[in-house]
Amino acid sequence: MPDYRRFRVPGGTYFFTINLLERRSDLLVRHIDSLREAVRHTRRERPFAIDAWVVLPEHMHCIVTLPEGDDDFSNRIKAIKIRFVRTLPATERRSPVRAARGERAIWQRRFWEHAIRGDADYARHMDYVHFNPVKHGYVAFARDWPHSTFHRLVKAGIYAADWGTGDVEGFPAGEP
Repeated sequence: MPDYRRFRVPGGTYFFTINLLERRSDLLVRHIDSLREAVRHTRRERPFAIDAWVVLPEHMHCIVTLPEGDDDFSNRIKAIKIRFVRTLPATERRSPVRAARGERAIWQRRFWEHAIRGDADYARHMDYVHFNPVKHGYVAFARDWPHSTFHRLVKAGIYAADWGTGDVEGFPAGEP
């Protein structure tokens, strides 16, 4: 079995990319209320702060900060994934391996995680999260994507309402 080593920082801030198994699906936005409830329930059980979040049809990015002394992000992600899947009818095709293990075929098994390492790293990842719907061609402006914390951050004065057009100069094309 692979030995996944994760950089853990108690009370740290982390960036995540979490993908559906079927990359052509629109499951996350089609069932956005179920996903939101899975996140709310998990936060009540295992608190964390949401710094940024964007949900696209088949993947999501988020930045979260854990409570002081806590580095257990893996079980939080796992709980969100499980709660979301439990709200969906079991209609997806499963591989023999997944069926034998009793696994659903909704999420990719793993997720991408990055411990934020300073203010510049934080700002770059915040921009990446909120620019993602523009990058993928879903909207022309970050403000036009409904499933994002961008709107909350505009109200808080962190972003300008016209930030995040397709013409943002110097914005990286790939993962941060």
